[in-house]
Amino acid sequence: QVTGHLDDCTCDVETIDAFNNYKLFPRLNELLESDYFRYYKVNLKKPCPFWNDNSHCGIRDCAVKPCPSEEVPDGIRSGSYKYSEEANSLAEECEEAKRLGAVDGSLSEETQQAVLQWTRHDDSSDSFCEADDISSPDSEYVDLLLNPERYTGYKGPDAWKIWNSIYEENCFKPHNVKRPLASGRGDDGGHTFYKWLKGVCVEKRAFYKLISGLHASINIHLSARYLLQDTWSEKKWGPNVTEFQQRFDEVLTRGEGPRRLKNLYFLYLIELRALSKVLPFFERSAFQLYTGNKSQDAAVKNLLLEILRLAKSFPLHFNENSFFAGNKKEAAKLKEEFRLHFKNISKIMDCVGCFKCRLWGKLQTQGLGTALKILFSENLIEKIPESGPSYGFQLTRQEIVALFNAFGRISTSVRELENFRNILRGMR
Repeated sequence: QVTGHLDDCTCDVETIDAFNNYKLFPRLNELLESDYFRYYKVNLKKPCPFWNDNSHCGIRDCAVKPCPSEEVPDGIRSGSYKYSEEANSLAEECEEAKRLGAVDGSLSEETQQAVLQWTRHDDSSDSFCEADDISSPDSEYVDLLLNPERYTGYKGPDAWKIWNSIYEENCFKPHNVKRPLASGRGDDGGHTFYKWLKGVCVEKRAFYKLISGLHASINIHLSARYLLQDTWSEKKWGPNVTEFQQRFDEVLTRGEGPRRLKNLYFLYLIELRALSKVLPFFERSAFQLYTGNKSQDAAVKNLLLEILRLAKSFPLHFNENSFFAGNKKEAAKLKEEFRLHFKNISKIMDCVGCFKCRLWGKLQTQGLGTALKILFSENLIEKIPESGPSYGFQLTRQEIVALFNAFGRISTSVRELENFRNILRGMR
């Protein structure tokens, strides 16, 4: 049922599917496997700021345990850090040696050296946006390719509490307006909720849709990389159609599923728009994706620019000029509220009990936050000089890695939807 036109946009589902699945997704995947984009610095030890949380993952074992160094794939230990087929299968074995939700914190000696150089290079650029995780002694680099986002068994009251506090406290929603299918409440099929949503300004409506789209995207990843078989000899991950239907089927979700998926497409358009807008920042010769490997860095920058130009060529971009366009004083106040609400959501990610879910939750909220920062900085981006430092607008390596990996997750969700459609067609 997810087809046709999207609300608040000039775009439709089919245009996004064709553009993403056949043009953008394959190139983006290649980019995210490069050294620059696969290492993300994160602090997974921050305490939850909103409630006393002792619910650290009763699931299997969500501890952050590095793999023994001999299990780190040769492809990473050797100087080239290439991610080969062989390295891939070794990484899977390494995953298997541990439990389901644990984060694999292993980095080779060479990678650690390279990472130190990146940090120095990053510090020397004039970054003004200090992400809270970077400077903490508890922050560690995580190899995202060794820690794929997938089903970990983290669900039930703890997971529900996270999403509930995001929707109830941070989506501009009055408490007496209950969102559809909120647990254990009398439900009017969302009538009151959608009447409220229709009545609020476009920015607040967009905020809710972005969060709902992010939620849908995460649920698609969990359904697409589900633990299908767990025996002592092997673990098998793949699409779980039942899980997917429980979250998105129109009948089972009383009409909510298709709305959630449309919000995913809305989120895709917002992040795609940000990528098209930030092109001048990356086009400057002064901008380098620095890992210390000159030829590889140049090739990755070329691929990055190809992706950004492709994003710019998309025919039906979201028009963000409708955002914060009214009375200047009111608009500034609303923009600040928007920013604070979003900041709050990024803090809630420190309350996620499963460390692998926390890692991807933090990365995706930072990526979306960076996309919003770009959309609200259009004037500054236009003024960036070709050479020399760009004082008005800056992105740290952390923000860049989060921006592209977060968009990679949404692009993957749109691609996985196609896969689920085909499976469901085959079942009819």
